[in-house]
Amino acid sequence: MTAMSRSNVDYYQDTQVDMATLLRTLFDHKGMIASIVGVFTVLGLVYAVLAQPIYQANAMIQIEPKKVGLDATPQVSSKPTSVSEAVTEIELIKSRTVLGKVVSDLKLDVVERPRYFPVFGQWLARQFKPTNDKPLAAPLFGMGAFAWGGEKLDVYSLDVPDALLGKRLVLTAGTDGTYTLVDSTGAQLLQGKVGEVSTGNGVSIQVEALQARPGTEFRLARNRELSTALEYQDRLKVSEAGKDSGIIYLAIQDADPDQAKRVLNEVSRRYVRQNVERSSAEAAQRLEFLRSQLPLVRKELEKAEDALHTFQMRTKSVDVSLETKAVLDQSVAYDTQLSELRLKRTDLDRLYTRQHPASIALSNQISQVEGLKAALQNKIKALPETQQELLRLTRDMQVSSQTYTLVLNKSQEQDIIRAGNIGNVRIIDNADVNVEEPVKPMRALIVAIAMLLGALLAIAIIFLRQAFYRGVENPDVIENLGMPVYASLPMSRLQERLKKGRKSAPGESKLLSVAAPTELAIEALRSLRTSLHFAMLESRNNILMITSPTPGVGKSFVCGNLAVIIAQTGKKVLLIDADMRKGYLHKSFGLSPAPAHGLSDALANRVSTQEVINTTSVDNLDLIACGFAAPNPSELLMHDNFNKLLRELAPNYDLVIIDTPPIMAVTDASLVGRQAGTTLLVARFGQSSVKEIETSKRRLAQNGVLIKGAIFNATIRKASTADYDCAAYGYDYSPAKK
Repeated sequence: MTAMSRSNVDYYQDTQVDMATLLRTLFDHKGMIASIVGVFTVLGLVYAVLAQPIYQANAMIQIEPKKVGLDATPQVSSKPTSVSEAVTEIELIKSRTVLGKVVSDLKLDVVERPRYFPVFGQWLARQFKPTNDKPLAAPLFGMGAFAWGGEKLDVYSLDVPDALLGKRLVLTAGTDGTYTLVDSTGAQLLQGKVGEVSTGNGVSIQVEALQARPGTEFRLARNRELSTALEYQDRLKVSEAGKDSGIIYLAIQDADPDQAKRVLNEVSRRYVRQNVERSSAEAAQRLEFLRSQLPLVRKELEKAEDALHTFQMRTKSVDVSLETKAVLDQSVAYDTQLSELRLKRTDLDRLYTRQHPASIALSNQISQVEGLKAALQNKIKALPETQQELLRLTRDMQVSSQTYTLVLNKSQEQDIIRAGNIGNVRIIDNADVNVEEPVKPMRALIVAIAMLLGALLAIAIIFLRQAFYRGVENPDVIENLGMPVYASLPMSRLQERLKKGRKSAPGESKLLSVAAPTELAIEALRSLRTSLHFAMLESRNNILMITSPTPGVGKSFVCGNLAVIIAQTGKKVLLIDADMRKGYLHKSFGLSPAPAHGLSDALANRVSTQEVINTTSVDNLDLIACGFAAPNPSELLMHDNFNKLLRELAPNYDLVIIDTPPIMAVTDASLVGRQAGTTLLVARFGQSSVKEIETSKRRLAQNGVLIKGAIFNATIRKASTADYDCAAYGYDYSPAKK
């Protein structure tokens, strides 16, 4: 296998291990994940139920091809384009020209709504069904200022100074149709009555209808017309059914289905009206052009008639020959056709460039007619000179006459088109709302999103805890620090109940080894008892000190229960509570109230050594309590009296166990450790960090105390610790068994 392939395999294995560890970590916290997801699911359900229903109104409009020019022919684009004509119409529908007029006509810039009780007040109001006998819901909790169902306010007009535009106003219902209007600071603006125009402090309001209990409050606001139009631009959804389909769908959402229908119908009506006005404006422009040409054409006609009449009087020629008449009719037809085509060219030049297909086709027609007219000129040259002149003048007069008639007819036609123009859009479906099925809230989706957010939050919390909380969960980590783990004690729920349970009676023990000797934690301590037997064979004395890095890791639990199970083997054990600040071992043995004398009394020479020894309910086990709360425990332990006490008592027992304060809190453990032949450190699963264990080891070593090994307390069976979880079932981790 090449180096590169081995690297790929290692990378794959590392990735696989990391993913497995990740999944096991999530499985370990399944309870927390389920709790958070459950809370978020409930919140999602509550929101889905209480949220205001939103309804959607829909309408459909058809767009036909535009008709332009003198003949109102369908408009043809000069070049192919990928942009649909509907795109332009969609932007026109959403323009401020349309929506601004809709806002003004429907008074959408005036917003009024009742004041509901927070969170669920609006939901309660929706549940109320008014009747003739009971039009209003009774207020809950005596809170008459809130609306509870059936309240109605219809403001016909509201004018406010610029300083109050967009500001919240509060209208409070009074008796007999009266009301009071105040601003957001509570300052009264005016008092009025329903149906009347009321003014005051620059504010003018007319309330058309008011149905509410006296004291009920409504929130009012007069917004700027532009800001309201921009808001409805965002809310109005316009889309084309398909490319070049000419069908446009309009939709708008609102909490009030009737309001949504009114707005969408007004938008459709305004758009159609604007389209008609725009088309009529185009027809009016064409009509204006034709009417501007009429005087010019009439003047040309009069000029041609005068010239013909003068020539006939001068030459005494009244009519033309049959041959000349045939040529004349043909020439007039060509000139009339050219005049019509050139007039059409003038109209098309206003709309398109000369490269437009319609303009190119018209140029070809003009060229063809001009070619025929040029060929006819050869025949005219063969006529006598008098006949030629008479033919020319007669032709000019007839052409001018027909052109004038054509322009006059077209102007009358455009006048009719302008008057009857209906535009190129029409409403196919008027706005309507399905009040049975609101589009929002989508309850299933909300609940699903809430569950997903809950799961993401739970996972994020777990990862953050894993990232910032460095509690040791693997005994191998402790052994890598140079301290063998003699035993891993599983977490005991029964011990937690014993610790937090009722106050024990005098003589009643709270030790797990007494209350439940078959607990797994006690079985693990029995394994520790065996390991200690071999570990202390080479010790200089029979004194065992047990300490911990920090409080709360279960050090006293280990001391008390270990002393009991060793005493149960027939060995004589002395347990000393050397925590003269917060010791509580006497409570675990049911010695409550505390013994009259303890270790602090003996070290202060207040009583003799024998007087501080207490016999417990466990055979072969004696206890020396902590004694009175000494102000200087460290000084007492440094005194030779402590050394003398141990030298006096140790020979009388098979094992002396000393429970000390945490090493990182005070120096007491360092002082006691000098007298002990064996020292063990208690670390708690998920709580004690590597840094704390290292610091404890270093501090003891600086004082000449070497830690023999560690006890891993309160281990929890986890999927992420499955590789070393056998320790939680009492298997021994001592070096003797490795």
